[in-house]
Order: sequence, then structure tokens, then C-alpha cells
Amino acid sequence: MHLVVLAEFAAPSGGAEKVALESARGLADLGLTVSYLQGVSGPVDPLLDHPRIRRVDLGLPDIWSRGAVAGAVAGIWHRAAAERVGAALASLPPPDIVHLHQWTRSLSPSVFPVLRASGAPVLVTLHDYFLACPNGVYYRFDRAEPCALRPMSPACVSAPCDPRSRLHKLVRVARSGALRRALGPHPLHLVHVCDASRARMEGLFEGAAIHHRLDNPVRVQPEAPAAPERGDAVVYLGRLTREKGADLVAAAARAAGLPALFIGTGPLEAELRAGGAELVGWQAPEAARALLRRRARALAAPSRWFETGPLTVYEALAAGIPVVASERSGAAEKVRDGETGFVVVPETDSLARTFSVLRDDVRVARLGRAAHARFWAAPMTIAAHARAAADLYAHILASDPALSSCALQQRTGV
Repeated sequence: MHLVVLAEFAAPSGGAEKVALESARGLADLGLTVSYLQGVSGPVDPLLDHPRIRRVDLGLPDIWSRGAVAGAVAGIWHRAAAERVGAALASLPPPDIVHLHQWTRSLSPSVFPVLRASGAPVLVTLHDYFLACPNGVYYRFDRAEPCALRPMSPACVSAPCDPRSRLHKLVRVARSGALRRALGPHPLHLVHVCDASRARMEGLFEGAAIHHRLDNPVRVQPEAPAAPERGDAVVYLGRLTREKGADLVAAAARAAGLPALFIGTGPLEAELRAGGAELVGWQAPEAARALLRRRARALAAPSRWFETGPLTVYEALAAGIPVVASERSGAAEKVRDGETGFVVVPETDSLARTFSVLRDDVRVARLGRAAHARFWAAPMTIAAHARAAADLYAHILASDPALSSCALQQRTGV
């Protein structure tokens, strides 16, 4: 089987790229031929160094590096991106599957007709909500709460919900309109990384869609569980923003009498530092894992938005560190409340009560051991993800009568 993976970067600048890279490597290890198309030139992760992976650099600019007008135009419909994706596909063996992980930073809606023209089923993993929601997270930044409006309804279009400005919202509305026209009535395979995302998008997505469920891979190796009862802090790992709940962690930790340690960068840095929190900035993955194992009594991920599948939660559970997860997050589906961590309402009082429980060494030790045992009983490793993804591809190919028997015969080893 020849799989085309399309992402905007070849190094993990965020969760979507990390999943794309790890998925591509796992599928190559499984025996599939993978062509990895990266939109923006830049660093390349060593995971892509594999004899069954062919990497194609499209050489497109990140729209955030362009001027406001040029960036807005390219974000709505980037003609050069469509041309380069088309040329790349023409230079490759015909794909059996095309799997898109990210498209908003360099590709735009213009690539969807090109991908569809390849003749292969097109899958899109939903790391966010951009296929339905203009601002991508189905969240009201003006109200600091999840959105309840129908995407692209008059109320949605007029809502000042964008984190940047009303003008930026209008550009994103224009992009959503272009996307709807680009998708048209043709079936698109949507891959959800959590049950909550699937339920929400089945109700939001207008147009032909076939929904699938596939866990994200987690790049971890088996090792002895950490000893969270020896940790001294509640740890937050990720971008320091209000929608992800960084401010909630700081306030709740103060109320519970526990230190808060923040690993990452973001717009709340000054506010958190002024409140007495410990900030260590961005850390390389190995350094971040070492900090978690050494310092964390628990990992806190109290997102206010409907976050789909934060990888840090799964990595913490794999290490034997309890997790305090927002009930709005897809990660909450992997946390057994009271057994491997806690599922909470993303509010200061609720978090503070939960953090107070973490002062009990015996309780924290029990939670950590249970988290480790439960994760490794059915690990979400790269290899496990690759097997599930290959099974999904085979199912799609076998169930689509429009595909040629030749394409079906190419599914070697699957």
C-alpha cells in the first residue's frame, strides 16, 4: 500500500505534526510505503529517516511569516499550494490513501480538490475543529467559554470570538466559506482522536462525511513507574494560555498550598510569574519527561476548550503520573476518575479541591501505580497506532466499490 501523509511541518512544532510524524514512521515500520509531504521547509525529525519513507518538501511559506494582506489571501485560497501539492502527487506512484493532518498554516482549502483528484480516499485527522468552526477550537475567546453557536450561522459570523480581532475573524469566516465550496458534496473520511470529538463533529459538520475513530500514538517506551508521591509540584506542560487553563492551575495550586511548575511558553508567562509560579520555559521532550518524573505529583490539563487529545496527558499516564484533566477534554476519556487521576470542571474551586487531595502521599502513590498499570495494559504506542491505522485503511479500501481491484491488490502485508 502506498500512503501519502500530508502535514505542514516535518518536525514536531505541535501535536498535529507530532502525530503525523509518528504515524508515518509506525506505518513504514509496518511495511507500508509512505510519502510524507511537508508544506513548510524547515527542520526534519529523524523519525522520517526510514527506507520506506519518501519526504517531499513543498517549500511553501508559513502564512504567519507573510504580511497581513498576503497571509489573509493565502489563508483563504492558496493557489501555489494547490499547484505544488498537485505536482508532488503527479511525481509519486498513485496513492492508495491520502491522509491529511494539518492544512491551515500553509496549504489552505485549495488543496482539497487536488487531493480528491488523486482518486484515492482522503482522510483528515481532526486535531481541532477547523473543518467546521472558523476559529478552529469551537471556543468563545471573548467570553472564555465553549461556543454554543452553529458554525457559520449568522450569529457565528457576527460573534467577536476570535482571539486576535474581528478582522481576523472575518478572514477565517471567508476561509470557512471557501472550504465548504472546496469540499462540496464529495465524501471525506474524518478521523477522530476521541469519542467526544466524533459526537460533536457529527452534529456540526455539514456535508458528506464518513466518521472514524483512531487513537493518537504516544512515543513512549516501557519503564518502571515514576514515584509521584516524591514530587513537590502540580505540573502543567504546554502552551501557557487561558483557553488551556494555565491560569486555573496557578490559582488552584495557590489555594491548595501546592507549588505549580509550568513547562512551556505563551502569553500568560508574565502573569504566572507575577503570581509566584515556577516557569522553566520550553523544554526538549526528553528534558520535559525527566522533569515530570522528578517533580510532578500530578499533571494538570484543565482546558476550557474542547481539546481533542493532548498528548502530554497520555505520556504522563504512561509514566505512572496521575492526571487532573478537564471534563471538556478528549483526554478525560483516558483518565479513570479517582483511580488514575481526576476528571474535573475547569474552574478554580473544583481544581483546588482536587489539588488538596494530592497532598496525600499514599493516595498519590496509588493513583500513579494504577495509571501506569492501566496504560500499559493497552498501550497507545506508535506500533499499536500503526496497526489500527493500517486496519482502517484496509477497511476503507475494501468497502469502497469505486476503487479498482488493482488498488486493493497493493495492500501487501495489511
